[in-house]
Amino acid sequence: MKRSWRGVILLAMVLGLNIVFTQQTVNAFFYERYAAVLVYCGLNVLTVPLAYLLYRKERDAA
Repeated sequence: MKRSWRGVILLAMVLGLNIVFTQQTVNAFFYERYAAVLVYCGLNVLTVPLAYLLYRKERDAA
């Protein structure tokens, strides 16, 4: 099961974005910026299926 560098790098970037969005959500909630909390939560929710699709594509390509 040899992985391509492109798939691994893309998956790492998406998971890194997931961490960034989670941290931004917590920071916005702490400062009571609830509109920003909803935006970052929405972006966080969108990155999870994207990471899953990238993982499945990479897994099935091998």
